[in-house]
Amino acid sequence: MRKGIQGLLIPIIKNSLKDLNLYKAYDEFLYLDFPQDNRFGDLSTNIALRLSKATAKSPYEIATVLTDNIKKYLEKSILRNYIKEVRAEGAGFINFYLSNNYFYEQLHNVISKGENFIRANVGKGRRVLIEFVSANPTGPLSVAHARQAAAGDVLANILDCLGFRVRREYYLNDEGNQINILGKSIELRLKELSGERVEFPEDHYQGEYIYDIARVIKDQGLKVKDFSGYGVKYILNIIKNELNDFGVRFDYWYSQKKLRESGKINRALDFLKKKSFIYEQDGALWFKSTLFGDDKDRVVVKSDGTYTYLAPDIAYHQDKFKRGFSWLINFWGPDHHGYINRLKAAVVALGKNPDSLSIIIVQLASIFREGKPIQMSTRRGQYITLREVLDEVGLDASRFFFLMRRTASHLDFDLGIAKKQTSENPVYYVQYAHTRICSILQNSSIKARFKDTDLTVLKEKEEIELIKKLCQFSYILNICFTTLDPYMLTVYLQELAENFHKFYDKHRVLGQDDKLTKARLALIEGARLAISSGLDLLGVSRPEKM
Repeated sequence: MRKGIQGLLIPIIKNSLKDLNLYKAYDEFLYLDFPQDNRFGDLSTNIALRLSKATAKSPYEIATVLTDNIKKYLEKSILRNYIKEVRAEGAGFINFYLSNNYFYEQLHNVISKGENFIRANVGKGRRVLIEFVSANPTGPLSVAHARQAAAGDVLANILDCLGFRVRREYYLNDEGNQINILGKSIELRLKELSGERVEFPEDHYQGEYIYDIARVIKDQGLKVKDFSGYGVKYILNIIKNELNDFGVRFDYWYSQKKLRESGKINRALDFLKKKSFIYEQDGALWFKSTLFGDDKDRVVVKSDGTYTYLAPDIAYHQDKFKRGFSWLINFWGPDHHGYINRLKAAVVALGKNPDSLSIIIVQLASIFREGKPIQMSTRRGQYITLREVLDEVGLDASRFFFLMRRTASHLDFDLGIAKKQTSENPVYYVQYAHTRICSILQNSSIKARFKDTDLTVLKEKEEIELIKKLCQFSYILNICFTTLDPYMLTVYLQELAENFHKFYDKHRVLGQDDKLTKARLALIEGARLAISSGLDLLGVSRPEKM
């Protein structure tokens, strides 16, 4: 069955709603979920619960009537060979129980397509620009930036897999007050290293890396006129090396300084002026953001003639659209939450659909060592950097662990667990499943063409459960796409690895009769393809030996 079973079931459910005059009452969004407990079927919908209020009927009553009608449609549908039972259960859920034949067919589909089995054309080539990290070049990347880097990079991988044309961008805030303070911090440390007594302000950057920059200047006898510019280049090189070692590469590095020098900021403001969205008050220029849902109007040019943060942001996003991107995705830290409405307002004022800009707030991460959190302070230089995490636990654990909670939730990263080579370490647990499968396949004397294998001999509970989990991969990727959060992929891979380990611990693959051995080899090859593809999307290695 080439079309997904969900895609065939949903029209049947909609037709049943129409037959029962319930179609107008439902809220235009019909979906099928995988029940948490497989005792309640393989697919489920809560449409009856959602219709209850509008119809003044009990959810179970609606579910019962709908179920009877759905069964009539199924008798005439191709799905009669794949759905063995439909039940109204619980508080009013409609649960679908699929036949083993469906799962055998899906496993054949996975094996025949190989690692391309997860690829889809949901995006239809739509151009997407994901802007993430974008940390000011005033110091090494912190773990907060690292979490953004992992989430943004993996989401880009997933969208690319789903048929979007994705590009990654780092917005470089290379001018302004923080950059000036960076330059002054370096200059003062250089004077200090040269034997001068200096008063080092509390609001300047006090990390050891400032001394490192000053030492390079002193030791090499450099004649630096622009300490800010030198500091930005030095730190930007550190950031690029850290991201490269973290497996994150950007297509574009976009300079705010060059944006201002290009005149694009003034042109963007002129564009809004012509639409009467800019007005003058108290010597400043204001953007009428309240026209577009913001709680108050915003200053874009202060009375002294300098820009606020919003002015270059408006020009920057206008430029993104002019470069041909129709969907913009921004990853921001939690301190930018209040900035969302004004930028959304700017996008609408520029003539774009508000949904063409998606903003994901990534909550902070806390690093633990020996059960104790490590305190962080960027200005004081007392924080764990991405480089330190990479050096201590490695690339694979770093990327996996930074994705193990929803981006909207705070993340606790335990360095001790991340270094363990036991099942307690989630990334090790998943990679070990991949290694185990590779070892079995390599040791097998049977070189079967898996796509021609008879799978009907797979009847054990653990065998069927493993196939069922394989069938959820596309569903999981769709969740990551709709939520713009790659977190569920890490959950799925852990569950998939658990299903494999349960199967393998209870059933032998090799040494059975040829028919069963071939079928089980096909089963674990499907599992290998899924685990391998998932780890690849996460940017985590797929070891064949451990």
